[in-house]
Amino acid sequence: MAFGFGKKRDDVDDEDDDEEEEEEVDLVNFQGAMNGKTADMAANARLVQAALRPTKDMITDALERRAETIRVDVKGEKAQVALSIDGMPFAGGRLAKLQATAITQMLKVLCGLDARLKGKHQVGGVKAEFHGTKYELTVDIAPQPDATERLTVRVRNLNHKLETPVDLGFSDSLRQTIRDITGHRHGIIVCCGMPGSGVTTTTYALLRGIDVYLYSIYSIAKTDRELLNIKKFEVNPEDDLQTSMMRMIREESDVIFVDPIRDADTTQQLMSVADKICIISELQARDCASAIAQLVEWSGDRQKASELIDAAFSPKLVRLLCPQCREAFRPNPKLLEKVGLPPETKVLYRKGEPAVDEKTGEEDDPCEKCGGAGFFGRMAMMEVIIVTDPIRKLIADGAPSDQIKALARAEGCLTFHKDGLRLVAEGKTSLEELQRVFKG
Repeated sequence: MAFGFGKKRDDVDDEDDDEEEEEEVDLVNFQGAMNGKTADMAANARLVQAALRPTKDMITDALERRAETIRVDVKGEKAQVALSIDGMPFAGGRLAKLQATAITQMLKVLCGLDARLKGKHQVGGVKAEFHGTKYELTVDIAPQPDATERLTVRVRNLNHKLETPVDLGFSDSLRQTIRDITGHRHGIIVCCGMPGSGVTTTTYALLRGIDVYLYSIYSIAKTDRELLNIKKFEVNPEDDLQTSMMRMIREESDVIFVDPIRDADTTQQLMSVADKICIISELQARDCASAIAQLVEWSGDRQKASELIDAAFSPKLVRLLCPQCREAFRPNPKLLEKVGLPPETKVLYRKGEPAVDEKTGEEDDPCEKCGGAGFFGRMAMMEVIIVTDPIRKLIADGAPSDQIKALARAEGCLTFHKDGLRLVAEGKTSLEELQRVFKG
């Protein structure tokens, strides 16, 4: 491992040995800025000489550890590197302030950004390859009050496809619900949640759960993700959202995918045509009931909103047990009754622990797949509220979100608890992991 993770190389005096070790290190390969600009390495030769290798070291270690986010915060004369792996924070070593600054500048160059510009928020991206896997690294550089810059790198593994309801582990009944609700050809469907909860990925899965051979789907959302069998609609610069949607309706579109809903004006434009076409979008909200209440408020017309909001979907990410080292156990019947699992459940799984040598008392080497974490990857458990006639009446009467949630649960809607227990019963996650997520 490089850059402070794992075992450090022994110091050696022989320069040839140093060079040989350097050659054995397999580092990330940067493959061009995502904005199409060519990185001007010659004009930044001194920076390249000082910072390219440390930048590669930092990114390499993050990719080796399956980090989805890298953050570098400068504090005084030092900088702290923090990683997020399967949604969990891990310390990532420390850097000198000058080295952290140089790495930030180097990433600006690699992303085709202005390396000389400081004090202004910049966002870019660079393509990368490591161990045969393609990545996209989104780089966010935010100025701080102390004149430093915070570096955040978000990692997207292009080989790790999470595109369809099957990829995300949706149950058969949930996949059928998606097909049924989008088949109405009218109404508003939102996917909601807080940042980092997998909302955007889940929204794309909803889109891909629609039968493209039966329904015509158009998109006017700004996205860099591939949308198979979904037509990218060319928007006229002078047209507002409502005008663009009416043009799509005239082209006999059945479903429209639009950018995230963030305000009352957008909501009202969507509702002006939602009786003629099915609209799918996303919304930042705590849960499904809160998302519905927010749309109602922004609509300015409770009766109209009650008629046009059809469903809300919300994901919550849970870590998956490592399939290589998870441990099976026979659950106590009282435990099954307490958590709500069927009494006929014969086996559950929990995080694996390294075996201990009885003679030496030392632990065996950690699992090669998960590095001893016990978990590998994440999956979404889902909450879904389908807006039934009784819920529509609540909305029209101005009921708060807690009443909407209570009625939906009384009607048997899918909850995080139900879907989480399904994942436990299928051996994909553990009861302890569910407890951690719900407490958080």
